[in-house]
Amino acid sequence: MVNTLNLYGLSEEFGNEDTPIPLFKAWLAEAKITEINNPTAFALATVDVTGQPSVRMLLLKGMKENGFVFYTNMNSRKADDLQANQRASICFHWKSLQRQIRISGSVSQIAEKEADAYFETRDYDSQIGAWASLQSSTMEQRSEFDERLSNFRTKYPEGSTVPRPPHWSGWVLIPNEVEFWLNAPARLHERLVYKAQADGTWGQSLLYP
Repeated sequence: MVNTLNLYGLSEEFGNEDTPIPLFKAWLAEAKITEINNPTAFALATVDVTGQPSVRMLLLKGMKENGFVFYTNMNSRKADDLQANQRASICFHWKSLQRQIRISGSVSQIAEKEADAYFETRDYDSQIGAWASLQSSTMEQRSEFDERLSNFRTKYPEGSTVPRPPHWSGWVLIPNEVEFWLNAPARLHERLVYKAQADGTWGQSLLYP
């Protein structure tokens, strides 16, 4: 049932990488071919100052040599959580491939210039939405949001330069643990985990299903 091309006796999908990022990129590339919906979607788990966890879906918007980049309104609940507790976990699940990747680590805000550059690539409606949305705040009627959208479309007409809002930026999650999971019949799944070591290398170990 199991290919032994991997040094640990795992299926060949796991390869033999010394670090987790090349394997992540390989699995993501396959998901971009097979996944019906957005293959960059992931769940982000954060914890607030009271210890209450919260999870929501986001989209991966870039990769640095050392981490995973995503963007958000800095007044949102997730941003409040990350500013109070700069540790988080993300999880990718690709049903088409029956694979999952869990990543835990620390977060930090990206540079202003990097946030500006990415914001410029967004479509016009998304740029206006970033200005109009008071993300995570309550509203009485949807019409309140529609009015804010209209106001900002007037302020920044389509075709003009829409600057990045000061309350909108990005985070990079720098992993210290990455687990790759492959589905198998009878729940006899295969799991390979990478853990960052003090000397800058990555240790590897297998986990029981």
